[in-house]
Amino acid sequence: MDYTHLGRSGLSVSRLCLGTMNFGPETAEEDSHAIMDRALELGINFFDTANVYGWKQGEGITEQIIGRWFAQGGGRRDKTVIATKLYGSMSDWPNDTFLSARNIRRACDASLQRLQTDHIDLYQMHHVDRDTPWDEIWEAFDILKAQGKVLYVGSSNHAGWHIAKGMEAARRRSSTGLVAEQSIYNLLTRDVELEVLPACQDYGLGVIPWSPLHGGLLGGIIRKTEQGKRRLSGRAKDGLKENRKAIKAWEDLCDEMGENPADVGLAWLLAQPAVTAPIIGPRTMEQLDGSLRSLQIKLKKDVLGRLDDIFPGPGGTAPEAYAW
Repeated sequence: MDYTHLGRSGLSVSRLCLGTMNFGPETAEEDSHAIMDRALELGINFFDTANVYGWKQGEGITEQIIGRWFAQGGGRRDKTVIATKLYGSMSDWPNDTFLSARNIRRACDASLQRLQTDHIDLYQMHHVDRDTPWDEIWEAFDILKAQGKVLYVGSSNHAGWHIAKGMEAARRRSSTGLVAEQSIYNLLTRDVELEVLPACQDYGLGVIPWSPLHGGLLGGIIRKTEQGKRRLSGRAKDGLKENRKAIKAWEDLCDEMGENPADVGLAWLLAQPAVTAPIIGPRTMEQLDGSLRSLQIKLKKDVLGRLDDIFPGPGGTAPEAYAW
């Protein structure tokens, strides 16, 4: 396993991050525990979750599953860099949502209880809160850090200017600020290249891409549907219809390379500036083991160019992408 620092921090994390969103809704607890054990065996030490995962309001089912895994001992907690998030509604009451100082404190304590740990390694804002001042947000996080409950703070789904505004507010307080941003980023969705990635590079934030295979569209979906291994519905069906020509060219290129499309999709992200670790969300052990191949794939310049031709993205960083 390869490791890197999380942004400008001294924290070492694996180049693949284990996403746990399937734990509970899609993957049984026993299987989830086995996948986490296997991840540690493979050297994956970076796990990502959120207080809303499990999708039963207020229960934090996925965090509870991870907490019971930590409670088994055997060094599981000490070996794991655990990242969780807050923002989404945990009840119907108005103050159990978003990023008020009250909710940050209460959500943190609740996540610590569910995770059965005394600290969160990376505590992330799941979305931007335009109605809460940054000074209030940072005061709440600084208190949690002083108490030893949180080590590092990250953002998710923030625009470039949100990151800049948050970092400047942190600087005024002499706070560390953000060390990571978690954004949707893959060959089909490259909007973050305009301003989010440049902001992260400038401020020293590590980028943690979620949905690296765009819900499976970049995982060999045409071949799988033709072989009857996957049925199309909802967003996947619409996404394939809209992008079929590009996805067919993509799968043909991967065949030419002799590689699995999912592995090439992850390898492409690993080759991008500022990217720390794409989030892989395996439902099975086989999917987890298969993802390791991406770490061995080194994409040559001509292949990267062909990928840009297939999935052109926004055309570079702002403002050059759209101005002279």
